[in-house]
Amino acid sequence: MEHVTAGSSYAALAYLIAGVCFILALRGLSSPTSSQRGNRFGMIGMTIAVVTTLVTHVPGADMNYAPPGHPAYNPLNFAPDWLTIVELLAAIGIGAVIGLVTARRIAMTAMPQLVAAFHSLVGLAAVLVAAAAFLNPMAFGIAKLVIPMIGQPFAFIEPVSRIEMGLGVAIGAITFSGSVIAFLKLNGNMGGSPILLPGRHLLNLGTLAAILLLVVYFTQDQSPWVFWTITALSFVIGFLLIIPIGGADMPVVVSMLNSYSGWAAAAMGFTLHNSAMIITGALVGSSGAILSYIMCRAMNRSFISVIAGGFGAETGGGSAGAAKTDRPWKRGSAEDAAFLMSQAEQVIIVPGYGMAVAQAQHVLREMGDKLKDHGVRVKYAIHPVAGRMPGHMNVLLAEANVPYDEVFELEDINSEFAQTDVAFVIGANDVTNPAAKTDKTSPIYGMPVLDVEKAKTVLFIKRSMGGVGYAGVDNDVFYMDNTMMLLADAKKMVEEIVKSLD
Repeated sequence: MEHVTAGSSYAALAYLIAGVCFILALRGLSSPTSSQRGNRFGMIGMTIAVVTTLVTHVPGADMNYAPPGHPAYNPLNFAPDWLTIVELLAAIGIGAVIGLVTARRIAMTAMPQLVAAFHSLVGLAAVLVAAAAFLNPMAFGIAKLVIPMIGQPFAFIEPVSRIEMGLGVAIGAITFSGSVIAFLKLNGNMGGSPILLPGRHLLNLGTLAAILLLVVYFTQDQSPWVFWTITALSFVIGFLLIIPIGGADMPVVVSMLNSYSGWAAAAMGFTLHNSAMIITGALVGSSGAILSYIMCRAMNRSFISVIAGGFGAETGGGSAGAAKTDRPWKRGSAEDAAFLMSQAEQVIIVPGYGMAVAQAQHVLREMGDKLKDHGVRVKYAIHPVAGRMPGHMNVLLAEANVPYDEVFELEDINSEFAQTDVAFVIGANDVTNPAAKTDKTSPIYGMPVLDVEKAKTVLFIKRSMGGVGYAGVDNDVFYMDNTMMLLADAKKMVEEIVKSLD
């Protein structure tokens, strides 16, 4: 049997099959109805890619190897390094256990933090691979040994490989440090308000220009100081790009970092001559970029400003700060809410991160079923950036078996609020704040919001009047004449409403 090497037709075919599986996975994940099938394709593709890589890169497999038919061919030359193989399998096993335990234990409310953490690991892996390739380029097949007339022999890295290595370590480092900041913001270790450094745009532009110039210079001079300076500056710019971004824009940040992690993997795929990494990285990078662009359009943001970083408010935001509880507002009870909704023709439910925190999606679906039993038409309105990552609310509602035909995106349902009897808002603050349309000093100004205030009655579930949304902005809807505040834990309040509907 022909020995399988990294460049053999068998490996190329296996990587091609894995790439097709990844494409089918992305296609499946585009819809909640096919998401499980998409996940299966992704797992199959990754299994094929990992097994193929292990088989084609068995340590010692190519030792003194000559292909069949060659005069020096000897099948006994295939002498794998079993100790290294055991170490590799042990590392894979440890990673698999960590991933399995994390996936089973993680709460849906912490999923954005988990995604950001995974992105940081992808970026760090790209940096480590680039560093290993730079320190030992002969082992990666990207250099040739040069024996000068005077001096010590050295490994001359091919200029093309230096470009790939420089870009890979830069994108990987940006992804790592940026994802760490995103994790800290999402996890509450850092504030959600933008952190605006003086002259940050010039600082970011100067740092990015320095990185690009050093990558170009790296093709002429492979001195260690050039490589490590690129790495250090890239870690810094990842930090600088993310800290000015406010909490309301974090879903775009998550999708953007997802794109960065893909490009980092693709760049290192070129360095490793691994077509599976190139295909997978390009798919993740392009799909993440497209998603970021779609979300930017939904938020009325500039895609270029997202890439440049710091597209949050230019000022601290005149509306930011503590809620204005001295203004008059109306408080209601679960019985009031149940009566109003049971008498309505249509109720639009607007879920937000507060619903996710309270894990209220299942009882919310039960409330919707009760309302439909009363002859009420029920719809769910989803804002593109509700929650802390793209599709957060859609995933939660799908988990609770909410019918897909009752879930509508902002552009499809916003015009219906004016003809709706009750808008039931559960833990969604920033995405329903009309200040985004009127207050130019607000951090969320320009972001399209759900026009819940146009409904005849707005029922707004909130823990207390003393808090504000993730962007730190008070919501004028709280104080409108047609709004009734339901102050309680979201899950507890909805459970009481369900009892009242019975």
